[in-house]
Amino acid sequence: MFEAAARHENFSRAAEELAMTQAGVSYQIKLLEERLGAQLFVRRGRNMVLTALGRRIAPRVSESFAGLEEAFALVRAENERVLTITAPSSFATLWLSARLGAFQLRHPELAVRLDVSNRLVDLESGEFDVAIRRVVRPGPELEAHFVMRHVFTPMASPDFLLHHPVNEPRDFLSLPRISAEDEWWPRWLEQLPEPPSSLAAPAGLRFESQALDSQAALAGHGVAMLSPFLFARELEQGRLIAPFPHIGREIHALWLCYSPLKRGLAKVRAFRQWLLAEARSSAGSDPWGVLDQTGLAD
Repeated sequence: MFEAAARHENFSRAAEELAMTQAGVSYQIKLLEERLGAQLFVRRGRNMVLTALGRRIAPRVSESFAGLEEAFALVRAENERVLTITAPSSFATLWLSARLGAFQLRHPELAVRLDVSNRLVDLESGEFDVAIRRVVRPGPELEAHFVMRHVFTPMASPDFLLHHPVNEPRDFLSLPRISAEDEWWPRWLEQLPEPPSSLAAPAGLRFESQALDSQAALAGHGVAMLSPFLFARELEQGRLIAPFPHIGREIHALWLCYSPLKRGLAKVRAFRQWLLAEARSSAGSDPWGVLDQTGLAD
């Protein structure tokens, strides 16, 4: 307020710059003078000119505002150049990280930072620009875009299946199952036309991500419940085999989320457009239904 009035030495012009009324500017200056116990402006004709005290402090106030503007400009510039993403470990490790290089080449002006974590972050805090979250549907406080849903089926190495033949789905219950306590195992079994009566999980290897489960399966240590979409290459190469066509589906999906305050940022728009197009492209004809939103909560 004081800086604009001192620069123009005219309350009406200061009011126009600040989108206020002339009376509003005059009132605020009066409050400032009362707080200081000294007069900062005197009327001279139609203008309000600075007193000797006002002229002494005006340059320092202007310098302070210039310093603030420079600081905010640096923050804005850095914010525009860096895109921060947080994504769950399996999706980030098995799908996103292998494709981010293509996004980076398309947008060389951006530095991309990927946080691989399953923790739920506060997107209002500004720590991350965007998050990929595994939820039924994000809350209304966030901008959200459907990316894909999880689908899953048991897989094992050819050597393992050679020594442990499987004739029907219930045979898995008597075999070493990797991460057998994972929620996908009972869900896949319960979705069968004739689900087994017992779904007890035997003791065995247990990991916290599909990336680790898949490595154990590739090494021949058991059967793992994996997403065929994420392991399409291993299936094509015959390094993993899915013995049955039945595909389990989660009620959760992966969603791209960000604060409404970042809706207009060019870097967020660019990542959103690229991610959704990349998901559709990598799904191809979508034989596993990863792009199918049927059954997701409205």
